[in-house]
Formats: sequence, structure tokens, C-alpha cells
Amino acid sequence: MVEIAPQAKPPVCKIIDFGKFKYEQQKREKLQRKNQQVTTLKEIRLHPNTDIHDFDFKVKHTLNFLEEGNKVKVVVMFKGREMAYTEKGEELLNRFIERAEDIAKIEAPVKMEGRNMHVILVPVKQKGKKK
Repeated sequence: MVEIAPQAKPPVCKIIDFGKFKYEQQKREKLQRKNQQVTTLKEIRLHPNTDIHDFDFKVKHTLNFLEEGNKVKVVVMFKGREMAYTEKGEELLNRFIERAEDIAKIEAPVKMEGRNMHVILVPVKQKGKKK
């Protein structure tokens, strides 16, 4: 006798082969693990005075990460007196978002934490899925 649904009122039980029940349960768990979507968080670091070519290069890398289905955290790091020009960093992040808006959406808005300002971008469509 195997208890199938212990949460139900009354609990559901069946008389079946326990070995067969465990085997089917393992098969279901394996299939769930196989279909599970794994995403990783990649980080791109910038400074407020990042040059145009370097900025374009980092945007290109970010687009590749997003196409692979990864989340991307874009961080602008401020050193020393750069803290007085946080609006420059925010402008940089907004340009970054603008360049990636066709394949990404913003998961968390632009946020300042200590000496770092960051935004998290998520791919619009997941890897391997067709819309």
C-alpha cells in the first residue's frame, strides 16, 4: 500500500508495487531537472569616463551574453572624486539600456549602492525557445 497524496482529505492510497512507484517517481524528477532553465548572472564593469570604443565593445559582449540567455548586471564603479559626477554614470547606464532594449528588458532599475551604480538586464526571449 502506497500513500499517493497525503495532503488530500482523506489521504489517497493505492495498492501497487513499491519498486515500480519509486522508479516512476525518479523518472518524473529526472525529467523535471532536464527541463529546468539555468540562468547565470554576468557582470559588466564600467567607469564614468569609459571611452566610446570601450563602451561599444562592452555593449557587444553584453548583447552576446543576453542572446545566450544570461542575465547581465551592468556596473559603473566610481573612484575618488568621480563620486561628485554620479549623473555621468547614470547617463552611461541609460545609453547602455538604450542600446540593449531590443533584446533585453530591465529587471531592476538603476540603483546606487555605495560607490557602485548598477542595473540588471534580462533577455526578452529565453535561449532555445521560439516565439
